[in-house]
Amino acid sequence: MTEIARTITVTGSGTAEAVPDLLTVSIGVECRREDVGAAYAAAGRASAGISAVLREHGVSDPDISTSGLNVRADVVWKEGEGQTVAGYVASSMLAVRLRDVSGASEVIAKAVGAGGNDVRLNGLDLGFADPAAVTAEAREAAWHDALATARQFATLAGAELGPVVSVTQQPAAPGPIPVAKMQRAMATDSVGIEAGQSSVPATVGVVWELRAPGS
Repeated sequence: MTEIARTITVTGSGTAEAVPDLLTVSIGVECRREDVGAAYAAAGRASAGISAVLREHGVSDPDISTSGLNVRADVVWKEGEGQTVAGYVASSMLAVRLRDVSGASEVIAKAVGAGGNDVRLNGLDLGFADPAAVTAEAREAAWHDALATARQFATLAGAELGPVVSVTQQPAAPGPIPVAKMQRAMATDSVGIEAGQSSVPATVGVVWELRAPGS
């Protein structure tokens, strides 16, 4: 009779923290004008002005991308008239990657100033230009978590860990990733941005053989 191999399956999780070196900011332009052509032209000028300022501050072309170009009628309701067109709205979105996080607040302030009242800031995201090193640390932490758990269960079962049968990297649940700290600086037109630290999670599933002690 063939003996069935005994195994133990454990899931380990871990995180690694580091100071972000990349900030991605979403800068929107929204222009309301009476004429559709005027709205479209105004949005184009505002976007071009913002892009020019970004380039003046060292942001390269690959780090500036346009998306979400839209032109629509601005419809309002008037008593006795129903829905009427009050004008037109042209909007676009710039996704900008800033690689100097410490100087990002000044660059954003200049970009907002270039677009004037038509600018909309739609949030920012802190991350890593090359997340490989941080991710590797998170995987290592997840491995040690799985190993410690497996050893404990093996001891409780009166056995020892044998060789690894399989290792699977699993999708990690989002960890507590701090949002950029933003504080208004006194007597300035910019908003200070503190990078803080961001967490990168990792989860690994490992299967070990179980063997009798001393075998």
